[in-house]
Amino acid sequence: MAVRLGRRPTLAGQLLVLQLAIVVVVLVAVAAVSLAQSAATFNRVEGRRVTALAEQLSGNQTLRFGIRHPAPAEVLAPLLQTTLTQSGVTSITVADAHGRIIAATNPTTIGSALALGDPWVASGRGWSGELRLGDGKELVSQVPVLSQGTDANGRPDGTLGDHIGTVMVGEQAPSIWQRLRGASSYLAIYLGIACVLGLLGSWLLARRIKRQTLGLEPREIAGLAEHREAMLYGLAEGVVALDPHLRVTLVNDVGRRLLDLPSNAVGRSLRELGIEGRLREVLAGEDEARDAVVVRRGRVLVMNRMEVLKDGRSLGSVTTLRDRTELAQLERELGSFRSSAELLRAQTHEFANQLHTISGLIQIGEYDEVVTYVGALNRYRESLDLTVTRRVHDTAVAALLMAKSSLAAERRVELRVSERTTLLRLDPALSADVATVVGNLVDNAIDAAAQSGTPLSPAWVEVELRQDATSVEIVVRDSGPGVAPELAQEVFAHGFTTKAAAEGERGIGLAMTRLICRRRGGEVAVTNNADGGAAFVARMSAQRTPEGAR
Repeated sequence: MAVRLGRRPTLAGQLLVLQLAIVVVVLVAVAAVSLAQSAATFNRVEGRRVTALAEQLSGNQTLRFGIRHPAPAEVLAPLLQTTLTQSGVTSITVADAHGRIIAATNPTTIGSALALGDPWVASGRGWSGELRLGDGKELVSQVPVLSQGTDANGRPDGTLGDHIGTVMVGEQAPSIWQRLRGASSYLAIYLGIACVLGLLGSWLLARRIKRQTLGLEPREIAGLAEHREAMLYGLAEGVVALDPHLRVTLVNDVGRRLLDLPSNAVGRSLRELGIEGRLREVLAGEDEARDAVVVRRGRVLVMNRMEVLKDGRSLGSVTTLRDRTELAQLERELGSFRSSAELLRAQTHEFANQLHTISGLIQIGEYDEVVTYVGALNRYRESLDLTVTRRVHDTAVAALLMAKSSLAAERRVELRVSERTTLLRLDPALSADVATVVGNLVDNAIDAAAQSGTPLSPAWVEVELRQDATSVEIVVRDSGPGVAPELAQEVFAHGFTTKAAAEGERGIGLAMTRLICRRRGGEVAVTNNADGGAAFVARMSAQRTPEGAR
Protein backbone atom coordinates (compact mmCIF):
# COMPACT_ATOMS: atom_id res chain seq x y z
CA MET A 1 0.00 0.00 0.00
CA ALA A 2 1.42 3.34 -1.01
CA VAL A 3 2.02 5.85 1.76
CA ARG A 4 1.03 9.37 0.87
CA LEU A 5 3.55 11.87 2.16
CA GLY A 6 2.40 15.16 3.63
CA ARG A 7 2.85 18.30 1.60
CA ARG A 8 6.13 20.05 2.23
CA PRO A 9 5.90 23.64 3.51
CA THR A 10 6.48 26.32 0.92
CA LEU A 11 9.27 28.89 1.04
CA ALA A 12 6.78 31.56 2.10
CA GLY A 13 5.47 29.32 4.86
CA GLN A 14 8.93 28.48 6.13
CA LEU A 15 9.93 32.15 6.18
CA LEU A 16 6.69 33.06 7.93
CA VAL A 17 7.27 30.47 10.64
CA LEU A 18 10.90 31.55 11.03
CA GLN A 19 10.00 35.21 11.29
CA LEU A 20 7.19 34.41 13.72
CA ALA A 21 9.68 32.54 15.91
CA ILE A 22 11.99 35.55 15.78
CA VAL A 23 9.13 37.87 16.74
CA VAL A 24 8.23 35.62 19.68
CA VAL A 25 11.84 35.59 20.85
CA VAL A 26 12.01 39.37 20.58
CA LEU A 27 8.74 39.72 22.52
CA VAL A 28 10.04 37.42 25.26
CA ALA A 29 13.26 39.45 25.40
CA VAL A 30 11.27 42.69 25.63
CA ALA A 31 9.15 41.22 28.41
CA ALA A 32 12.28 40.08 30.27
CA VAL A 33 13.82 43.53 29.96
CA SER A 34 10.57 45.09 31.20
CA LEU A 35 10.55 42.75 34.20
CA ALA A 36 14.16 43.55 34.98
CA GLN A 37 13.49 47.28 34.77
CA SER A 38 10.37 46.92 36.95
CA ALA A 39 12.32 44.97 39.58
CA ALA A 40 15.11 47.53 39.59
CA THR A 41 12.63 50.39 39.94
CA PHE A 42 10.77 48.62 42.77
CA ASN A 43 13.97 47.87 44.68
CA ARG A 44 15.20 51.43 44.27
CA VAL A 45 11.98 53.30 45.16
CA GLU A 46 10.51 50.95 47.74
CA GLY A 47 13.91 50.28 49.25
CA ARG A 48 14.34 53.95 50.07
CA ARG A 49 10.77 54.10 51.47
CA VAL A 50 11.03 51.11 53.82
CA THR A 51 14.46 52.24 54.98
CA ALA A 52 13.16 55.72 55.79
CA LEU A 53 10.19 54.24 57.64
CA ALA A 54 12.41 51.86 59.63
CA GLU A 55 14.75 54.69 60.60
CA GLN A 56 11.76 56.81 61.64
CA LEU A 57 10.46 54.01 63.88
CA SER A 58 13.87 53.30 65.39
CA GLY A 59 14.00 56.88 66.71
CA ASN A 60 10.46 56.82 68.12
CA GLN A 61 10.42 57.21 71.94
CA THR A 62 7.39 54.98 72.26
CA LEU A 63 9.24 52.18 70.47
CA ARG A 64 12.25 52.56 72.77
CA PHE A 65 10.00 52.53 75.82
CA GLY A 66 8.07 49.52 74.58
CA ILE A 67 11.19 47.42 73.95
CA ARG A 68 12.12 47.77 77.66
CA HIS A 69 8.54 47.30 78.93
CA PRO A 70 7.69 43.97 80.53
CA ALA A 71 4.80 43.56 78.02
CA PRO A 72 6.27 45.00 74.82
CA ALA A 73 3.66 43.44 72.49
CA GLU A 74 0.80 45.24 74.21
CA VAL A 75 2.60 48.57 74.32
CA LEU A 76 3.91 48.49 70.74
CA ALA A 77 0.88 46.93 69.01
CA PRO A 78 -1.04 50.24 68.51
CA LEU A 79 2.07 52.00 67.18
CA LEU A 80 2.91 49.21 64.72
CA GLN A 81 -0.67 48.85 63.50
CA THR A 82 -1.09 52.59 62.99
CA THR A 83 2.20 52.83 61.09
CA LEU A 84 1.25 49.79 58.96
CA THR A 85 -2.09 51.32 58.03
CA GLN A 86 -0.68 54.74 57.22
CA SER A 87 2.40 53.56 55.23
CA GLY A 88 0.84 50.61 53.40
CA VAL A 89 3.85 48.34 53.96
CA THR A 90 3.45 44.58 54.31
CA SER A 91 4.96 43.93 57.73
CA ILE A 92 6.64 45.63 60.70
CA THR A 93 8.64 43.56 63.18
CA VAL A 94 10.50 44.56 66.38
CA ALA A 95 13.13 42.39 68.05
CA ASP A 96 15.10 42.85 71.28
CA ALA A 97 18.87 43.03 71.56
CA HIS A 98 19.10 39.23 71.50
CA GLY A 99 17.26 38.96 68.14
CA ARG A 100 13.99 37.62 69.59
CA ILE A 101 10.80 39.06 68.14
CA ILE A 102 8.87 40.88 70.84
CA ALA A 103 6.26 42.72 68.70
CA ALA A 104 5.02 42.38 65.11
CA THR A 105 2.09 43.07 62.86
CA ASN A 106 2.02 39.32 62.36
CA PRO A 107 1.43 37.97 65.93
CA THR A 108 2.40 34.42 64.93
CA THR A 109 6.04 35.41 64.66
CA ILE A 110 6.29 36.78 68.23
CA GLY A 111 8.80 34.81 70.24
CA SER A 112 10.71 33.48 67.25
CA ALA A 113 14.16 34.59 66.15
CA LEU A 114 14.42 37.47 63.73
CA ALA A 115 15.68 36.45 60.30
CA LEU A 116 18.78 38.60 59.66
CA GLY A 117 19.87 39.68 56.22
CA ASP A 118 23.41 40.24 57.52
CA PRO A 119 25.02 38.84 60.71
CA TRP A 120 26.31 42.30 61.56
CA VAL A 121 22.73 43.45 62.15
CA ALA A 122 22.90 41.74 65.54
CA SER A 123 25.82 44.02 66.39
CA GLY A 124 23.87 47.19 65.66
CA ARG A 125 24.38 47.74 61.93
CA GLY A 126 21.64 48.44 59.41
CA TRP A 127 20.82 46.39 56.25
CA SER A 128 18.31 46.45 53.42
CA GLY A 129 17.49 43.97 50.66
CA GLU A 130 15.27 41.06 49.69
CA LEU A 131 14.57 38.46 52.34
CA ARG A 132 12.35 35.39 52.27
CA LEU A 133 9.82 35.56 55.11
CA GLY A 134 7.36 32.70 55.40
CA ASP A 135 5.96 31.76 51.98
CA GLY A 136 6.92 34.96 50.19
CA LYS A 137 9.81 37.25 49.49
CA GLU A 138 9.84 40.80 50.85
CA LEU A 139 12.01 43.85 50.36
CA VAL A 140 13.02 44.66 53.96
CA SER A 141 15.08 47.19 55.85
CA GLN A 142 16.57 46.25 59.24
CA VAL A 143 17.60 49.23 61.40
CA PRO A 144 19.08 49.03 64.93
CA VAL A 145 17.26 50.70 67.84
CA LEU A 146 19.64 52.52 70.19
CA SER A 147 18.87 53.80 73.69
CA GLN A 148 18.94 57.54 74.37
CA GLY A 149 21.80 58.87 76.53
CA THR A 150 21.12 60.84 79.79
CA ASP A 151 23.04 63.37 81.85
CA ALA A 152 23.92 63.20 85.57
CA ASN A 153 20.39 64.23 86.53
CA GLY A 154 18.86 61.42 84.46
CA ARG A 155 17.54 63.71 81.75
CA PRO A 156 18.02 62.94 78.00
CA ASP A 157 21.11 64.68 76.61
CA GLY A 158 20.57 63.93 72.89
CA THR A 159 23.24 61.25 72.63
CA LEU A 160 22.72 57.61 71.65
CA GLY A 161 23.43 54.77 73.94
CA ASP A 162 23.44 50.98 73.70
CA HIS A 163 21.86 48.68 71.09
CA ILE A 164 18.57 47.62 72.62
CA GLY A 165 16.77 46.09 69.63
CA THR A 166 16.08 45.99 65.91
CA VAL A 167 13.13 47.18 63.87
CA MET A 168 12.37 45.59 60.47
CA VAL A 169 9.97 47.02 57.87
CA GLY A 170 9.08 44.83 54.87
CA GLU A 171 7.31 45.37 51.56
CA GLN A 172 6.22 42.24 49.67
CA ALA A 173 7.87 41.94 46.21
CA PRO A 174 5.28 41.82 43.38
CA SER A 175 4.89 38.67 41.29
CA ILE A 176 5.87 38.41 37.63
CA TRP A 177 2.31 39.06 36.46
CA GLN A 178 1.99 42.00 38.82
CA ARG A 179 5.23 43.45 37.50
CA LEU A 180 4.05 42.95 33.89
CA ARG A 181 0.81 44.74 34.68
CA GLY A 182 2.64 47.45 36.51
CA ALA A 183 5.43 47.90 33.98
CA SER A 184 3.18 49.73 31.59
CA SER A 185 -0.53 49.92 31.17
CA TYR A 186 0.00 49.73 27.40
CA LEU A 187 2.53 46.84 27.39
CA ALA A 188 -0.02 44.36 26.01
CA ILE A 189 -0.96 46.83 23.27
CA TYR A 190 2.70 47.38 22.40
CA LEU A 191 3.38 43.65 22.27
CA GLY A 192 0.29 43.08 20.12
CA ILE A 193 1.29 45.81 17.67
CA ALA A 194 4.83 44.42 17.48
CA CYS A 195 3.47 40.94 16.79
CA VAL A 196 1.18 42.19 14.01
CA LEU A 197 3.96 44.24 12.40
CA GLY A 198 6.33 41.29 12.62
CA LEU A 199 3.85 38.96 10.94
CA LEU A 200 3.11 41.52 8.23
CA GLY A 201 6.82 42.08 7.60
CA SER A 202 7.41 38.33 7.45
CA TRP A 203 4.64 37.89 4.90
CA LEU A 204 5.97 40.75 2.72
CA LEU A 205 9.51 39.40 2.94
CA ALA A 206 8.33 35.94 1.95
CA ARG A 207 6.52 37.38 -1.09
CA ARG A 208 9.60 39.38 -2.12
CA ILE A 209 11.91 36.40 -1.87
CA LYS A 210 9.35 34.33 -3.76
CA ARG A 211 9.45 36.82 -6.64
CA GLN A 212 13.24 36.94 -6.63
CA THR A 213 13.46 33.16 -6.80
CA LEU A 214 10.98 33.12 -9.73
CA GLY A 215 8.43 31.25 -7.67
CA LEU A 216 10.76 28.29 -7.05
CA GLU A 217 10.80 26.44 -3.77
CA PRO A 218 14.10 25.66 -1.96
CA ARG A 219 14.08 22.02 -3.04
CA GLU A 220 13.49 23.10 -6.64
CA ILE A 221 16.36 25.61 -6.44
CA ALA A 222 18.61 22.92 -4.96
CA GLY A 223 17.60 20.54 -7.75
CA LEU A 224 18.39 23.14 -10.40
CA ALA A 225 21.77 23.82 -8.82
CA GLU A 226 22.58 20.10 -8.78
CA HIS A 227 21.49 19.71 -12.41
CA ARG A 228 23.55 22.75 -13.40
CA GLU A 229 26.65 21.36 -11.70
CA ALA A 230 26.15 17.98 -13.33
CA MET A 231 25.61 19.59 -16.74
CA LEU A 232 28.55 22.01 -16.53
CA TYR A 233 31.03 19.45 -15.29
CA GLY A 234 29.72 16.78 -17.62
CA LEU A 235 30.27 18.85 -20.78
CA ALA A 236 33.21 18.09 -23.02
CA GLU A 237 33.48 21.82 -23.77
CA GLY A 238 34.78 24.56 -21.51
CA VAL A 239 32.35 27.10 -20.05
CA VAL A 240 33.38 30.47 -18.59
CA ALA A 241 30.87 32.94 -17.14
CA LEU A 242 31.75 36.59 -16.44
CA ASP A 243 29.85 39.34 -14.66
CA PRO A 244 29.54 42.87 -16.15
CA HIS A 245 32.85 43.81 -14.45
CA LEU A 246 34.69 40.94 -16.21
CA ARG A 247 35.03 38.89 -13.04
CA VAL A 248 34.81 35.11 -13.33
CA THR A 249 31.59 33.88 -11.75
CA LEU A 250 31.72 30.30 -13.02
CA VAL A 251 34.19 28.05 -14.84
CA ASN A 252 34.05 24.28 -15.23
CA ASP A 253 37.01 21.91 -15.11
CA VAL A 254 37.41 21.78 -18.89
CA GLY A 255 37.43 25.58 -19.16
CA ARG A 256 39.95 25.85 -16.34
CA ARG A 257 42.22 23.34 -18.06
CA LEU A 258 41.96 24.92 -21.51
CA LEU A 259 42.71 28.42 -20.19
CA ASP A 260 45.26 27.27 -17.57
CA LEU A 261 43.31 29.01 -14.78
CA PRO A 262 44.04 28.46 -11.07
CA SER A 263 41.57 26.65 -8.84
CA ASN A 264 40.59 29.94 -7.14
CA ALA A 265 39.75 31.71 -10.41
CA VAL A 266 36.12 32.35 -9.45
CA GLY A 267 35.70 35.90 -8.17
CA ARG A 268 38.88 37.22 -9.83
CA SER A 269 38.96 39.55 -12.82
CA LEU A 270 40.54 38.77 -16.20
CA ARG A 271 43.32 41.25 -15.44
CA GLU A 272 44.10 39.53 -12.14
CA LEU A 273 44.27 36.19 -13.95
CA GLY A 274 46.72 37.60 -16.51
CA ILE A 275 44.37 37.18 -19.49
CA GLU A 276 45.21 39.77 -22.11
CA GLY A 277 45.35 40.20 -25.88
CA ARG A 278 43.17 38.26 -28.25
CA LEU A 279 41.72 35.99 -25.54
CA ARG A 280 40.57 38.95 -23.46
CA GLU A 281 38.98 40.60 -26.50
CA VAL A 282 36.83 37.54 -27.16
CA LEU A 283 35.86 37.00 -23.50
CA ALA A 284 35.06 40.70 -23.00
CA GLY A 285 32.95 40.88 -26.19
CA GLU A 286 35.26 43.32 -27.99
CA ASP A 287 35.41 40.77 -30.80
CA GLU A 288 31.87 39.61 -31.54
CA ALA A 289 32.79 37.07 -34.24
CA ARG A 290 31.30 33.61 -33.93
CA ASP A 291 33.65 30.63 -33.78
CA ALA A 292 36.53 32.98 -32.94
CA VAL A 293 39.90 31.23 -33.19
CA VAL A 294 42.32 31.85 -30.31
CA VAL A 295 45.70 30.23 -29.76
CA ARG A 296 46.30 29.81 -26.02
CA ARG A 297 49.53 28.20 -24.80
CA GLY A 298 49.83 25.63 -27.53
CA ARG A 299 46.11 25.01 -27.94
CA VAL A 300 43.87 26.13 -30.79
CA LEU A 301 40.57 27.18 -29.19
CA VAL A 302 37.29 27.99 -30.91
CA MET A 303 35.20 30.31 -28.74
CA ASN A 304 31.61 31.53 -28.82
CA ARG A 305 30.35 34.25 -26.47
CA MET A 306 26.74 34.98 -25.56
CA GLU A 307 25.53 38.04 -23.64
CA VAL A 308 23.12 37.32 -20.77
CA LEU A 309 20.31 39.91 -20.50
CA LYS A 310 17.33 40.20 -18.16
CA ASP A 311 14.77 42.98 -18.46
CA GLY A 312 17.16 44.86 -20.73
CA ARG A 313 19.94 44.73 -18.10
CA SER A 314 23.24 42.95 -18.73
CA LEU A 315 24.01 40.22 -16.20
CA GLY A 316 27.30 39.25 -17.81
CA SER A 317 28.27 36.71 -20.45
CA VAL A 318 28.81 33.00 -21.00
CA THR A 319 31.57 31.78 -23.33
CA THR A 320 32.02 28.22 -24.56
CA LEU A 321 35.43 26.90 -25.54
CA ARG A 322 36.24 23.97 -27.81
CA ASP A 323 39.71 22.52 -28.12
CA ARG A 324 40.46 22.21 -31.85
CA THR A 325 44.18 21.49 -31.59
CA GLU A 326 43.85 17.93 -32.90
CA LEU A 327 41.37 19.08 -35.53
CA ALA A 328 43.81 21.80 -36.58
CA GLN A 329 46.49 19.14 -36.89
CA LEU A 330 44.19 17.08 -39.09
CA GLU A 331 43.35 20.18 -41.13
CA ARG A 332 47.05 20.81 -41.55
CA GLU A 333 47.60 17.27 -42.77
CA LEU A 334 44.58 17.57 -45.05
CA GLY A 335 45.97 20.89 -46.24
CA SER A 336 49.22 19.20 -47.14
CA PHE A 337 47.31 16.66 -49.25
CA ARG A 338 45.30 19.48 -50.82
CA SER A 339 48.53 21.34 -51.48
CA SER A 340 49.99 18.25 -53.11
CA ALA A 341 46.92 17.97 -55.30
CA GLU A 342 47.26 21.63 -56.27
CA LEU A 343 50.90 21.09 -57.06
CA LEU A 344 50.10 18.07 -59.21
CA ARG A 345 47.40 20.06 -60.96
CA ALA A 346 49.81 22.92 -61.58
CA GLN A 347 52.45 20.55 -62.90
CA THR A 348 49.85 18.85 -65.08
CA HIS A 349 48.82 22.24 -66.43
CA GLU A 350 52.48 23.14 -67.04
CA PHE A 351 53.24 19.83 -68.74
CA ALA A 352 50.05 20.09 -70.80
CA ASN A 353 51.12 23.51 -72.09
CA GLN A 354 54.54 22.20 -72.94
CA LEU A 355 53.07 19.16 -74.75
CA HIS A 356 50.73 21.44 -76.68
CA THR A 357 53.71 23.52 -77.77
CA ILE A 358 55.63 20.44 -78.84
CA SER A 359 52.58 19.08 -80.67
CA GLY A 360 52.12 22.36 -82.52
CA LEU A 361 55.75 22.48 -83.59
CA ILE A 362 55.51 18.94 -84.93
CA GLN A 363 52.33 19.72 -86.81
CA ILE A 364 53.95 22.64 -88.62
CA GLY A 365 57.07 20.62 -89.34
CA GLU A 366 59.48 22.54 -87.13
CA TYR A 367 61.31 19.46 -85.95
CA ASP A 368 64.51 21.30 -85.16
CA GLU A 369 62.58 23.73 -82.99
CA VAL A 370 61.07 20.78 -81.17
CA VAL A 371 64.53 19.50 -80.31
CA THR A 372 65.67 22.98 -79.24
CA TYR A 373 62.54 23.55 -77.12
CA VAL A 374 62.81 20.16 -75.40
CA GLY A 375 66.49 20.80 -74.70
CA ALA A 376 65.70 24.20 -73.17
CA LEU A 377 63.03 22.65 -70.95
CA ASN A 378 65.41 19.93 -69.91
CA ARG A 379 68.17 22.40 -69.09
CA TYR A 380 65.73 24.56 -67.06
CA ARG A 381 64.47 21.56 -65.10
CA GLU A 382 67.98 20.29 -64.49
CA SER A 383 69.07 23.76 -63.43
CA LEU A 384 66.16 24.05 -61.01
CA ASP A 385 66.71 20.55 -59.65
CA LEU A 386 70.44 21.15 -59.32
CA THR A 387 69.92 24.51 -57.58
CA VAL A 388 67.53 23.11 -55.05
CA THR A 389 69.22 19.78 -54.36
CA ARG A 390 72.68 21.34 -54.16
CA ARG A 391 71.57 23.70 -51.39
CA VAL A 392 68.81 21.66 -49.72
CA HIS A 393 69.89 18.12 -48.86
CA ASP A 394 66.71 17.16 -47.03
CA THR A 395 64.64 15.38 -49.67
CA ALA A 396 61.21 16.28 -48.17
CA VAL A 397 61.97 20.01 -48.04
CA ALA A 398 63.67 19.94 -51.46
CA ALA A 399 60.71 18.17 -53.05
CA LEU A 400 58.36 20.68 -51.45
CA LEU A 401 60.30 23.64 -52.86
CA MET A 402 60.41 22.12 -56.35
CA ALA A 403 56.70 21.46 -56.26
CA LYS A 404 55.98 24.96 -54.94
CA SER A 405 57.96 26.41 -57.85
CA SER A 406 55.43 24.95 -60.30
CA LEU A 407 52.55 26.40 -58.28
CA ALA A 408 54.28 29.78 -58.14
CA ALA A 409 54.93 29.73 -61.89
CA GLU A 410 51.23 29.18 -62.53
CA ARG A 411 50.49 32.25 -60.40
CA ARG A 412 53.14 34.19 -62.38
CA VAL A 413 55.41 34.40 -59.36
CA GLU A 414 59.10 33.53 -59.45
CA LEU A 415 60.12 31.25 -56.60
CA ARG A 416 63.85 31.30 -55.96
CA VAL A 417 66.13 29.77 -53.40
CA SER A 418 68.71 32.10 -51.87
CA GLU A 419 72.36 31.44 -52.54
CA ARG A 420 72.95 31.56 -48.79
CA THR A 421 70.68 28.54 -48.28
CA THR A 422 72.26 25.50 -46.62
CA LEU A 423 70.12 22.71 -45.17
CA LEU A 424 71.38 19.23 -44.38
CA ARG A 425 69.30 16.11 -43.96
CA LEU A 426 67.03 16.40 -40.94
CA ASP A 427 65.42 14.04 -38.50
CA PRO A 428 62.08 12.84 -40.00
CA ALA A 429 59.98 14.57 -37.29
CA LEU A 430 61.94 17.81 -37.62
CA SER A 431 61.85 17.54 -41.42
CA ALA A 432 58.05 17.32 -41.32
CA ASP A 433 57.81 20.42 -39.09
CA VAL A 434 60.24 22.38 -41.25
CA ALA A 435 58.32 21.39 -44.39
CA THR A 436 55.05 22.51 -42.78
CA VAL A 437 56.47 25.89 -41.77
CA VAL A 438 58.07 26.40 -45.19
CA GLY A 439 54.85 25.41 -46.95
CA ASN A 440 52.70 27.82 -44.88
CA LEU A 441 55.09 30.73 -45.26
CA VAL A 442 55.62 30.14 -49.01
CA ASP A 443 51.85 29.87 -49.64
CA ASN A 444 51.26 33.15 -47.82
CA ALA A 445 54.14 34.80 -49.67
CA ILE A 446 52.86 33.61 -53.09
CA ASP A 447 49.37 34.94 -52.28
CA ALA A 448 50.82 38.32 -51.29
CA ALA A 449 53.24 38.58 -54.23
CA ALA A 450 50.63 37.53 -56.80
CA GLN A 451 48.45 40.49 -55.76
CA SER A 452 51.13 43.08 -56.50
CA GLY A 453 52.95 41.65 -59.53
CA THR A 454 53.00 43.66 -62.79
CA PRO A 455 54.70 43.14 -66.18
CA LEU A 456 57.19 45.86 -65.32
CA SER A 457 57.75 44.57 -61.79
CA PRO A 458 57.54 40.75 -61.77
CA ALA A 459 56.42 39.14 -58.54
CA TRP A 460 58.92 37.01 -56.67
CA VAL A 461 59.31 34.94 -53.50
CA GLU A 462 62.69 34.08 -52.05
CA VAL A 463 63.32 31.24 -49.61
CA GLU A 464 66.43 31.12 -47.44
CA LEU A 465 67.17 28.16 -45.17
CA ARG A 466 70.04 28.29 -42.68
CA GLN A 467 71.17 25.61 -40.27
CA ASP A 468 73.73 25.38 -37.51
CA ALA A 469 74.47 22.80 -34.85
CA THR A 470 71.46 23.69 -32.71
CA SER A 471 68.81 25.41 -34.83
CA VAL A 472 67.16 25.84 -38.22
CA GLU A 473 66.22 29.28 -39.49
CA ILE A 474 63.68 29.82 -42.28
CA VAL A 475 63.42 33.19 -44.01
CA VAL A 476 60.72 33.81 -46.64
CA ARG A 477 60.68 37.17 -48.42
CA ASP A 478 58.18 38.36 -51.00
CA SER A 479 57.49 41.35 -53.22
CA GLY A 480 53.97 41.85 -51.89
CA PRO A 481 52.51 44.88 -50.11
CA GLY A 482 54.03 43.96 -46.75
CA VAL A 483 52.36 43.79 -43.34
CA ALA A 484 51.15 46.85 -41.44
CA PRO A 485 53.31 47.47 -38.32
CA GLU A 486 50.28 47.30 -36.01
CA LEU A 487 49.54 43.77 -37.34
CA ALA A 488 53.10 42.48 -36.90
CA GLN A 489 52.12 40.52 -33.77
CA GLU A 490 48.39 40.36 -34.33
CA VAL A 491 48.71 38.23 -37.47
CA PHE A 492 50.02 35.36 -35.36
CA ALA A 493 47.69 35.86 -32.41
CA HIS A 494 44.61 36.06 -34.63
CA GLY A 495 45.75 33.43 -37.07
CA PHE A 496 45.79 35.76 -40.09
CA THR A 497 47.35 34.82 -43.39
CA THR A 498 48.97 37.48 -45.54
CA LYS A 499 45.96 37.50 -47.84
CA ALA A 500 43.54 37.50 -44.92
CA ALA A 501 45.32 40.41 -43.32
CA ALA A 502 44.34 42.59 -46.21
CA GLU A 503 40.75 41.40 -46.28
CA GLY A 504 40.14 41.16 -42.53
CA GLU A 505 39.36 37.43 -42.56
CA ARG A 506 40.64 34.96 -40.05
CA GLY A 507 42.61 31.77 -40.51
CA ILE A 508 44.97 29.59 -38.52
CA GLY A 509 47.90 29.14 -40.96
CA LEU A 510 50.31 31.52 -39.27
CA ALA A 511 48.97 30.59 -35.83
CA MET A 512 49.90 26.97 -36.52
CA THR A 513 53.31 28.12 -37.76
CA ARG A 514 53.95 29.91 -34.48
CA LEU A 515 52.64 26.91 -32.56
CA ILE A 516 55.11 24.57 -34.31
CA CYS A 517 58.02 26.98 -33.78
CA ARG A 518 57.27 27.41 -30.08
CA ARG A 519 56.86 23.69 -29.65
CA ARG A 520 60.36 23.38 -31.08
CA GLY A 521 61.69 26.04 -28.70
CA GLY A 522 61.72 28.82 -31.30
CA GLU A 523 59.65 31.72 -32.56
CA VAL A 524 58.38 33.34 -35.76
CA ALA A 525 58.29 37.06 -36.55
CA VAL A 526 57.56 39.32 -39.52
CA THR A 527 59.19 42.54 -40.71
CA ASN A 528 58.95 44.64 -43.87
CA ASN A 529 61.77 44.75 -46.44
CA ALA A 530 63.42 48.07 -47.18
CA ASP A 531 62.35 47.82 -50.86
CA GLY A 532 58.82 46.63 -50.04
CA GLY A 533 57.28 43.29 -49.23
CA ALA A 534 57.38 41.23 -46.08
CA ALA A 535 60.00 38.96 -44.56
CA PHE A 536 58.91 36.12 -42.27
CA VAL A 537 61.67 34.67 -40.08
CA ALA A 538 61.01 31.37 -38.29
CA ARG A 539 63.47 29.70 -35.93
CA MET A 540 63.36 26.32 -34.26
CA SER A 541 65.88 24.23 -32.40
CA ALA A 542 67.27 21.19 -34.18
CA GLN A 543 69.85 18.45 -33.83
CA ARG A 544 71.37 16.96 -36.96
CA THR A 545 71.03 13.22 -37.46
CA PRO A 546 74.15 11.12 -38.09
CA GLU A 547 73.09 10.85 -41.73
CA GLY A 548 72.71 14.61 -41.99
CA ALA A 549 76.13 15.14 -40.46
CA ARG A 550 77.89 13.54 -43.39
